[in-house]
Amino acid sequence: MLDFSLVLFSIAIVTGLIWSLDVLVFRDRRARAAEAAGRKLTDFPEPGTIDYARSFFPVAVIVLLARAFIFEPFRIPSDSMMPTLLDGDFIVVNKFAYGLRLPVVNRKVVEIGAPERGDVIVFRLPKDPRINYIKRLVGLPGDTVRIENDQLFINGEAIGYEELGRYNDGCYANMRLAVEQLGEHRHQTLACRTPAQGLASLRVPSCDRNQPYSWICDETLMNDGVDSGDRVLEVPAGHYLMIGDNRDNSEDGRYWGFVPEANLVGKATRIWFNFDVKRSKWFNWSRVGTRID
Repeated sequence: MLDFSLVLFSIAIVTGLIWSLDVLVFRDRRARAAEAAGRKLTDFPEPGTIDYARSFFPVAVIVLLARAFIFEPFRIPSDSMMPTLLDGDFIVVNKFAYGLRLPVVNRKVVEIGAPERGDVIVFRLPKDPRINYIKRLVGLPGDTVRIENDQLFINGEAIGYEELGRYNDGCYANMRLAVEQLGEHRHQTLACRTPAQGLASLRVPSCDRNQPYSWICDETLMNDGVDSGDRVLEVPAGHYLMIGDNRDNSEDGRYWGFVPEANLVGKATRIWFNFDVKRSKWFNWSRVGTRID
């Protein structure tokens, strides 16, 4: 997978080196050649490589620094964070919320803040750091986390949870909408409640507008054969437990484990654009500027 930060870093290094060599070596040679010919330096066209390097170097450096230390845009590729985030949302991520890190080497140089329970965070997948994921921080270091009948229990205490009724957006049917309070964050979640078994896990395929109700929660299912009910997860030191708001359609920390602090990319803050390819196949202007909570 292409690492855009590495590409930017490489462009900055190469263009900066070419520009520096021109300033220190080649420009002086051209000046002497022009003087020997009795002409001005401006009479000789500047090589295209040097012209491009001088133009692209400052742009590459500014973009690299902005992405590394300030904000970076991301696109949401799935519905695992519904209803908070939809497939097609483009979000802004605050890169300095949890400290400043050097690009490429990913080394923290300045401590600024710490992740808080309930934050929506972009991070590098532990089993493949080249891949960025986005989930909600549920478990802090030292926490014990359990999910029972769709409700979170953290350190043995039930988290505020209230069912609001059925959720139906034309893509998903018979999902249960609820509101949850995690720290300072009050947000909505989705779950698939089966008639007899309580909690179940359902892998819902991409929305097909021709058959929007073809997958419904009407039987007991398990995600990849893994029973996630009532298991207590203990978060180790220096790690975090990330879980999607779409609880039964999210491949998250319940499956691939805990996220090391070094893998945190930043805190998701706002939706700046949406191209809703599943539901309307057009722009959803109502989501532009929405705060992520």
